[in-house]
Formats: sequence, C-alpha cells, structure tokens
Amino acid sequence: MAAQVFRFKKPRALARGASFIAVVFWSLNYSSSFAQEATLIYTGSTHATLYPCHCPIEPDGGVARRATLIKQLRNDNPDILLLDSGNFFSSGLLDENTQNTQLDMQRAIVNLRAMELMKYDAVNLGEDEFNFGEKFFGENADKFRLRFISANLKSEKVLPYIIKESAGIKFGIIGLTNNKAKDKIKDIKIIEPKIALKDSVAQLKVEGADIIILLSNLGEEEDAKLINEMSGIDIIIDGQVNSKKGISFKLGKTIVLRPAWQGRRLGKVVLNIQNKKILDYKAEEIRVSEEISDAPEVLAILPRCFSDAECKKTGSIGSCQNVGNSNARCLFREAQKVQLTLVLPKDCLVCDTKPMVNLLKKQFLGLKINYLYYPEKNALKLIKKLDIVGLPVFILDKEVEKAEGFNNLKSSLEARGGLYIVKPEASGVVYFLKRKEIKGRLDIFISLFDKNTFELLKVIDEFNPIIHFLAIKQGNKFDAPNGAPEVEEDLRAVCVQKYYPDVFLRYISCRSKNISSSWWDDCLEGSEIDKIKVCARGNEGVFLLEENSRLNSEIKIMFGPTYLLDNKEIFSSDGVPAKEDLKKIIKR
Repeated sequence: MAAQVFRFKKPRALARGASFIAVVFWSLNYSSSFAQEATLIYTGSTHATLYPCHCPIEPDGGVARRATLIKQLRNDNPDILLLDSGNFFSSGLLDENTQNTQLDMQRAIVNLRAMELMKYDAVNLGEDEFNFGEKFFGENADKFRLRFISANLKSEKVLPYIIKESAGIKFGIIGLTNNKAKDKIKDIKIIEPKIALKDSVAQLKVEGADIIILLSNLGEEEDAKLINEMSGIDIIIDGQVNSKKGISFKLGKTIVLRPAWQGRRLGKVVLNIQNKKILDYKAEEIRVSEEISDAPEVLAILPRCFSDAECKKTGSIGSCQNVGNSNARCLFREAQKVQLTLVLPKDCLVCDTKPMVNLLKKQFLGLKINYLYYPEKNALKLIKKLDIVGLPVFILDKEVEKAEGFNNLKSSLEARGGLYIVKPEASGVVYFLKRKEIKGRLDIFISLFDKNTFELLKVIDEFNPIIHFLAIKQGNKFDAPNGAPEVEEDLRAVCVQKYYPDVFLRYISCRSKNISSSWWDDCLEGSEIDKIKVCARGNEGVFLLEENSRLNSEIKIMFGPTYLLDNKEIFSSDGVPAKEDLKKIIKR
C-alpha cells in the first residue's frame, strides 16, 4: 500500500490584488532613492494555449484574460515592455492541446491575432514557430503587426534585434533560436548563436542601447555558457520554463527570468536603474486567474472551442461542434450521476484526499460526495460490510458503470459488496484499521542514500524513532533503491545497531552525510571494526536485515521518508519536515 504524501507547509510571500494573486521574489534591498524604474512583462512557451487550463486547482491562463491583465498593467504604467521568449506556435512535442495539422495551424493563427491585439513589442522565434514549415511562418509573419526577432536566423521576415525606449532607457532586445529549428526549415540559414549574439551586442552598443535583453530559446545550459563566455547581457528571458532555480536568479551580473508554462501566469520584473545601470530588480508572477475578465476584443476572434475540453458546465458533458471555426459552439447533456462515499479517520492531520477527489471529479462529471468519519457508527457499519483494512477509502456506487469515465479507471477499482472501491495502491492509505495500536511508537523508513536523510535524522532524533531501511528480501538476496551498495550499507548499519546501539544513530548520520565515501569505518571510531565486517558479510547480518525490513515488506513501503505512528497511521513527507510540524502530528 502506498502512503499518502503529507506536504508540510512552507512559508510563501503572497500579495493579493483586486484581480490577481502575485507570488513575489525580491532581490537585494529595495530603495526608493533610485532615479528610474522600468517594467518588463513577459511570456514564453505558451504553445498557442488559447484557453484557461483544465486544472481542478487554479484553472489559470487563456489569451483573453491575459489581454485584460496586460491592459490593466499598461493603465498603471504605459511604458511597460511586453516580450515573448518563443515557442508561441501550436503543435510540437510539448503542446498538450495538439490535435491535427489543420486545427493546430488554425490555433496558431488565432494566437498570433491575440498577440497582435496585446501589442507585443518583440517576440523571439523558437523551434516551434517552424512546426508547419517556413512557408507557413513567412505568410503569417507578413499578416500580423508583430516584430519577430532572432539574431541567428537569416531571413528577411526576421529582425536580429530591436531598440525600444522605456522610461528614458534604450533597451536593446535580441532573439536567439534553438538549433533544433534546423530540422524544420530548408531555406532559412541558422548560424552559431554565440557568433550572432556577439555581433548583435556590439552593434546595439554602437546604436546607443543602454541595457541588453536576450530572449533566448536555447535552454538553461546553453544560456549559462553564453553568459560565462561573453559580457554585455543584462537580462535573459529564457524560454525553458522547467527549472528548480525559480522564476528569477542571477548568473554573474546577468538577471535570468523564466516565464510560466502555457501563459498561466504573467512574468513581471521591475528594474531599478541609476546611471543607465540596473542596480536592483523585483520579479514576480501574476496569476492569469478566473477572477480576471476576458478582453472583448480577443474574445471576438476566439472560437468558442477547439475541442470538447473547452465545453465545461457543472454536472454536464460537453461536446464541441464546428471545432475551431468562428461558428464553433458547445452542446451539453446531463452527466451520469455517481455517488462517492469517502470514509476518513476523524481529525486526521495527514489525510490529503484532494488529488483523488479531483481525479474522480474529472472522470465523473456527475459526481456527488458523501463524507463519513471513523469511528462514527455509519462509518463502522460500512467498514465492516466491505471488510475495509485501511483509510481513507473511496467507495463508488454501482451507477459508476454507466458513466463515461468508468473504463478509464476500471483497472484501479475493485468490485465489492455491490459497490466499487478505489484500490488502496491507487488512493493511498494513512490509517491501518486492523493493526494493533502501540501508543507512542514511531517507525521511520529511510534510505541512507537520500540527500535529505542527514537533516531528517537531526529532526527526528528527539522522538526516539525505530529506524527501518528500504532493503527488501527477494528470493535469496536483498534489493534496495540504489542496488548492492545500499544493501551493503544497510547490512553494516544493522550490525552496528546490534553491537553498538548507543552509537547507531550517530553512525547512520555520519554515513548519510557522506554516503559516497567508502571509508565507512571512520564513522565508528573506538569500535571493533572487524566485528562489524564479520557480521555484515555473514548470515548474522542477513538475519538482522530481514528483521529490520520485515515491517516495510509487510506494509509494502517502497520509498522514504515514510512514517508509521502508533503502528496505525502512515504518511510520508516531501523532503525534511519542520520539527514543529512533525511534533504536532506525533504529540496530538
């Protein structure tokens, strides 16, 4: 059974406005004494996503909302620069809404019209702008009042850079296209990005540009190389949106900005400038939320739907007629009503049923939910009738068989007592009903190879945990997430636990801190090393590790850190929890 992941709360800086929520990231120290302030608004990797995402939480995005938000920002500051780092055409591997060539081409054209109405100052060309060939791009480049830029693409339709003045500052804006575009074009020449960038920066300096912005579609690694190899780039807006580094950071003196996926949020950076140099900046993402109304001028050119996914109405199933055309419309019919009974432990701090509930809502549009709480009478009656062993349990009535999404989830459902139960391995378990309660006991399942284990051991030390390793006996030998090296570490650790229990936690902390070192004996100063070697290499170590891992084999723990509290309640953490959060659960 899979333990549910309990995501311990982390502090976030939230600023709420009348029409959007902004997550704000500050750099350095802000001072109101700077002489000038300039604002950039940016997108990238939108893949012609015209409509809000079909997300159960934060259904953000959509070009009509984006246009309204940009209009609001321009009302506050008419001098903003609006930029796109590329991949604003449909189709391609990363386009979640791709259908067929004809519909994707129509969607790309509608997106260009919307961007024209939003009055983008410059748009960089990514590889996806050539998904339909250079002829399609060229024809549409002539139709729309957009400045397409790329310094390493040699085409009369494309500018290498532009200069745009804002707040008294001349911004030189350069574009660079990924070399993967070579596979999609024949007649347009692509030159080495570094050479093109160097030439463009030099020319912009001659033409009096104060600050250089690079709209790049090369990716994080290539951008880092360019910054390290040449100077003069003040800001990069990188089209690669998936990064653990956040929405903004600095590489040397260069500010790196990352746009949000599919335009669900609008990137904004405020630059504080003195003597035509950036001294400080504030970057944020603004949600393109459902609180923002659709811009009428964009709504007028937007087909009602390009697929059934745009036809949403509570309790109904929608279908798109005349897909992608100006006369497209949605037809609705009532969805099959499905009853979900959700049985939960009362006052459960680690229950997170939202992911499964949202999945069921998505599959069964006529879903109605009834909650029961263990150990109340009605919950006990149902648990006994269906022989439930773990909670929470998701129980669907027989009518689910008639619902359109039934076949999609059939493999995750188990028929029982005239009803359907979502299998525990799909829904997760946080509470074992048939395990004997042992008050105050805390079992923790960890891997010494996990990067978080060293910090985790410091957090859990005061709770006197029983440590279990993730090795599992399969046939005549053990297996572990990191193979034989991890099994060897676990064998030594259980031998240390037997012969030197007082130093066991210190030993595994020492090993987890530097697990790549082969000098494990350095963590056992003053102990008999040979005794541990003999134990770990012999049947004694095998027996001890079998005993240590018996519980995780029994309840099928596959990853860590996972916690079993009072021999009844099981949960995992996403990384290292705060001691206060863990204490709140354990001591309640």
